Amino acid sequence: MKSLWCMAVMVLWVLTISILGWFFINGSTAKGGDGRTEILVAQAERDQILAEMRQLLKAVDGVVRELGESEPDLKRMESAARAGGMHMAEDVELALMVKLPLPFKQMGMSIHKDMDALADAAMQRETPQQLLKRLSSMTARCTTCHDMYRFKASE
Repeated sequence: MKSLWCMAVMVLWVLTISILGWFFINGSTAKGGDGRTEILVAQAERDQILAEMRQLLKAVDGVVRELGESEPDLKRMESAARAGGMHMAEDVELALMVKLPLPFKQMGMSIHKDMDALADAAMQRETPQQLLKRLSSMTARCTTCHDMYRFKASE
C-alpha cells in the first residue's frame, strides 16, 4: 500500500511539473486573426507590458538623441540606455511570466541585457557607428517580436 501511495505521489509530481513546464514554454496564447500569436493577459498586465515597451522606446530615443549631437553627453547616453536595462525586468510577477511564451521572454530579456551592454559600451567610448550597430540589432528584435505577437486583454 505504501509503494502504491509513493507511486501516485510521484505521478502527480511529474504531471504537475510537466503542466507547469508546458505553460512556461507556451504561455497563454491563441492564434490571432492577423497571423500573429495573441498573448492572453489581463488588462492591467497588458497595460504594464505596453508601458514597459514605451519605456524601452524612450531609452532608445535618448541614446539616438545623444548620438545625433556633435559632442554626445556619455553620462546622459548611459543613463538613457540603463533605463531600459535589466532592472526593468526585476519586478515582473510570476503569474505574468507564465502567460508569456518562451520566445517572447527570451527576446525581452535579451533586449534588457543589451541595453545594459549598450550603456557599458557608451562609457567605454565605442564609436557612434558601433553604438548604432548595437541599437540596430536590438530594434530588429523589437520589430520581429511585434510581427510575431500581440497582446489581447482577456477581461
